[in-house]
Amino acid sequence: MRTYLRMWYNSEGANPVIVAEKLQDMGFEAITGQYDYVYNWKRDVELEDILQIMTSVHETLKGLNVLYKMETM
Repeated sequence: MRTYLRMWYNSEGANPVIVAEKLQDMGFEAITGQYDYVYNWKRDVELEDILQIMTSVHETLKGLNVLYKMETM
């Protein structure tokens, strides 16, 4: 399974490089295409795992004034 993350930045928010560093520290990889980042679980996951990473992303990006969308497939 993989969790994909799409980001929206604005000029009043954090520098995209700072955001990228924070997400990469969490294990996300920057990619090109429809999504900006991917987290490769490398195992089967339960809903609880997905909710946990969603909470971690939320806490990590809090205060950076960016919007995001997550999708796990």
